[in-house]
Order: sequence, then structure tokens, then C-alpha cells
Amino acid sequence: MNLPCVQWQDHVAQKWRALEPKLKEQFTSLLEIDDVFRCGLSLLFCFPQECLDDIDRAVKNGYPSHLLHKLEDRRTLCFKHHSVHEKGREDDQNPASNDCKGSDTANSPSVGPLTVGICPQVVVDSTVEKGRHLVAVNRIAAGEVILTERPYSCVLLPGMEEVKGKVGRYGREREVLFGVEDRRCHRCLTETLILVPCDRCSYSRYCSTGCQQEAWEEHHRWECALGADLMAMGVMSQLALRVALKAGLKNFLLAREPIRDEHKECFNNHSSDPSTSSCGGSYLNVYNLLHHLNHHSPALRFMCAVTTATLYLKLSKAGPPPVSWSHTPHGPNKEGGDADWNAELWMLGSAVLQHILQLRCNAQAIVVLQDTGDSTNSPVQSNREIRIATAVFPTLSLLNHSCCPNTSLVFSTGVNVTVRAAKLITPGQEILHCYGPHSSRMVTQERRRLLQEQYYFLCQCEACSQQQQDMEEPRQQEPGTEGRDLGLLCIKCKGSLKSNIEIHHCHVILLFYPPPGEALRLLKKTLCQSGLILAEAHPLQGELADATARAYASMGDWNSAASHLERSAVAIASQFGKESVELGRQLFKLAQLHFNGGAALSVIPKVRRLLCLHCGPHCHELQELKAMEDCLQG
Repeated sequence: MNLPCVQWQDHVAQKWRALEPKLKEQFTSLLEIDDVFRCGLSLLFCFPQECLDDIDRAVKNGYPSHLLHKLEDRRTLCFKHHSVHEKGREDDQNPASNDCKGSDTANSPSVGPLTVGICPQVVVDSTVEKGRHLVAVNRIAAGEVILTERPYSCVLLPGMEEVKGKVGRYGREREVLFGVEDRRCHRCLTETLILVPCDRCSYSRYCSTGCQQEAWEEHHRWECALGADLMAMGVMSQLALRVALKAGLKNFLLAREPIRDEHKECFNNHSSDPSTSSCGGSYLNVYNLLHHLNHHSPALRFMCAVTTATLYLKLSKAGPPPVSWSHTPHGPNKEGGDADWNAELWMLGSAVLQHILQLRCNAQAIVVLQDTGDSTNSPVQSNREIRIATAVFPTLSLLNHSCCPNTSLVFSTGVNVTVRAAKLITPGQEILHCYGPHSSRMVTQERRRLLQEQYYFLCQCEACSQQQQDMEEPRQQEPGTEGRDLGLLCIKCKGSLKSNIEIHHCHVILLFYPPPGEALRLLKKTLCQSGLILAEAHPLQGELADATARAYASMGDWNSAASHLERSAVAIASQFGKESVELGRQLFKLAQLHFNGGAALSVIPKVRRLLCLHCGPHCHELQELKAMEDCLQG
């Protein structure tokens, strides 16, 4: 949709008036048929509640009376499915059923309603140097949940290619791409194939009528007419507007006032319990996030101000203000409505500008593992981590950065984030997570430069300090670390091997194109050459071994693929650590290969332990491992 929503609606209205009466009647009936079609899909995929919602929508939109008996029959089926589903859920919650065995379940969240907040072993501390941050007061074991939180607000990223598919027309097939906006709810980010579109625009879609209504009341009522303009302004501007709309005038004015006695406790040292303080999901905590305005360039400040002014003008023409931003429960009165709305709109614009400046340093990317779709004609599935949304988490934003953090993050249930201890955390130790630049993926100078540019601080974490000290003191390089800081060097002449790296990567890229036999020949040649100049545990050796394993798997040679993947796992362990989630996912692929080859039971326990440690006991990889184990043991 290239036109703004209002112009688009006018365009559609003109086309509608030009239609013949018979065509109008035909297209009107398609609306009810679409609801019934969604209803059938919901029932097919065992979503009885969604099916009932679609039946109500079809009746509301005027479904033909002579076909209503079919909807009633389907409603009866839904109630039967719903009762069976509830009984199955009760059986699943019996103490006898466990997905993770041993000590892994001791530190996992209980099955049931999601508990949001900080664990009792952690408190919010505050110092002049670090500001507010989280500190452990008791011992926290590896894998234990530290924080579970829902975002204050989030925005789905448009245009992110997520799933590839094929559609046929006139006997021909063409490849099409489905973005995240086509497969995920625009409010809760839940992935679904049965989306409920907005009744007014052609972009926003939701997983249920409940999400649709909640989004409409919270922000979409005013975003709908500005859809194209908001997309042009960028994700940060849209997220800032959503935060302000959700907060409302009362909370904004309260946040601007000096901190009173009843609010001081959550800012003092050793404050916890975010559910009852500003350290939880309240707007006060979002409002008090640092914006580092004194570090922003004049050009950035000007751009943010112009963006906010443009949004101010667009909102002034969009209609009456939100009820949450009105002094009266029913909005401004008719006599001085424009004047009242101008005053409130001015404060709304002020709030939006405040949040645009804050989000540059405090926004959090929501990422998921997704099939790339490159393996349509291959038995090997390829996954990659993609960013699907940008959000602001009030408590997660309190965590300071470390290039080698003691926590790991995982996003589940749509938008919820869970922070787990990646290693043993002792009392008094600060809770840290990585803002992006990680010591296992990037050299010290590059990490520090990126952090300085975006977050305006010179990183002095343990990893940066240790590596800086090692660079100042001459030392013998450890095996497998050649070239990690200064680039690859020839072991004979000490010359740069940058050109060789590019050649090796080109050989790896060839793997994605048929035939796999040709790619395998090139990979074998590259492995022989790299073995002369690189240690076995070098990251590039791991990439080549992984690519070779994929080539063998594409040809159905599972044993050879598993052998090369084991070599890749050695390099992964050297680069990321023996307790890393990267090693867990690599061993998960090894378990899949051994399942086809025969020896998966020896690998599954270690994979289960690592994935439980970082991702929790209910991630889909562990469910697949459980199914594999049951199949092999049964």
C-alpha cells in the first residue's frame, strides 16, 4: 500500500461505486465466506476458540441465513474439540509428565501462567558510575531464571523476508516471499497461519479478534490513518508513539514531576519486586531511561525534532485525541475542542520526542531462529537468526553490557523475554548481558568502537580489559587463535591471508548451489589447504567442516556428515566456549545426523543440558530431542 490510509480508502470507495450491483453483492458475500474459511482452518488446526471467534464474525457480517445451520454444526464441533483440548491440557500438567530429566527441571520455570518479574536472588542497585543496575544478593546457579518480562510496547519490523514458498498460476510456479508481517500477529508477535486483518487498512493483521481489539484501543485507532507515514518515519518513531499513547496524559504528567517519597524506594539501593515499583512494566521506569542527549550530534537532534514535528502535524489532522490523553473522560468539549486538543497534542509530541531520543540506547531487538527457505530441494534445513521486532523492556534495560556476559536471553510466547544465568553467579556480582558486540565474534577495537558510537561509553568489561592487557604484553598465541585479533597470518612468512579468506568463503557459498558433488570437491580442496595454515580449532576450520557436513547430508551420507560436524563442534567450543548455546545448537544438528545414522543417544544428554541451560526446558529443540529419544528407545 503506497497511498496513505485515507487516500487508499477514497480510491477503494470510487472503485466500489463504479461496480455493478450484482458484483457488489458477490464481493460482499466473499467477506462472510472468508470468515467461514478461516473458521474451517482454525478447526482443522485444532484452534477451537479461534474458530468460535470466526463464527461470530461471520454472523455479524451477515452470513446467508439459509446456511446458518452449517455454522451451528461447526460451533458444536468446536465445543467438543474445546472440551477434549482442556482435558488433554490437564493431563499434560500432571506431575508425572516431565520434558527435561534430572536437575534441569529444578531451575526451570513452572508450567502454568507466566510469572513476570525479577527472581528473589536479585535486587536493583544504584551507583553514580553505573546508574541503576541488577546485582545478585544470593548464589544463582547456571540455568536459573533471573528475569521474565513482557515489553512495554513493541513494533513488528516490516519487509523482513521470513518464509519462502511457491504459488502456482496458469500451470506455472513462481517463488514468493512471506515477510514477518504476513505470518505474525502485529500485537503479540505470535506466529500463525490464520490472521485477522484490520477492518480499515490492508497492513495490520492479528492472531485473534482479541488482539485486534486490544491493539485498536491501545494505538492502532490513531496509527491506522498514518500507516504509510509511520513506515516512512521509521520503527523508532512508531515505537515512541506507541509508548506515549499507551502511557496516557496522567502517567506522563506524573513521570515529569519530581520523585515523591512513595516512589523513592524503587530508585534507592537494594530495591526489588518490579511488579510493585517502577522497575517493572510501569511507564515511570520507561520515562526515566537515559537518553544521553549531551552525546547526540546536532544532526541527530535536528532529525528527531523534525520527525516529531511531522508526526505532530499528522496527528493534529487525524481526529480527536485518545481518551488516555484527554483531560476529560470523553475527550475535549465541542466548544474549545481544537484548543484543548492542541495543548494535549503538544504534550504528546513532547513525550514522543523524549522516547525517540531514549530508544536509540534502550530499544531491544527481538530475534528468532527461522528457516531460511534455501533447502527447498534439499534434505538439509538451514536456519538463521532474524530480527522480527523492536521493543522496549523496562527492567531488561537496567542490565549493563559485558562483551562476555553471565546471562543468556531467549524470546518466547511471542514477545516475552526470559533471562537465564549462563554461568554460576556469586553474591555481589552484577547481572550483565551483551548489547551485540561479543568477545567471541568481534575483536576488541571493533567492539569498543561500536559501543562508543551507539551507547556512548568505552567498554571496560572483563573481556575488553583482559584482551587489552594481552595486546600490550607480547605473548605466545594459543592454538586456534591465530589471526583472531589481527587477521590470518602465514606461519612461514607472517604475511596476510585476507585474500585466502575470501576464496574460502566463496567456496562455502558454492555449497548453496547444485550439484552438491561439485561443492564437496571444492570444499575438500579448501580443507586440505586450510589444514596447512590453520589450527584445527580455528573458527574458519569450523565453518568449512560445517559446510562439508551439509554437503554430505545433502547427498544422504549421514555418517560422513556426522564426522565432519564433530570437527566443527570442536571449533565452536573453542570459539564460544564449552557451555555456550552455539555449541548446544551445533550438537543438536549432530544428534539429528546420528539419528539418521544410528548413534544419537550418546549425544542427546549433553544437548539437552546445554539447551535447558540457555533456552529453558520447553524450547522446540528439546521437544524434538524428546521425540527422537522416545523413537530410539521405543
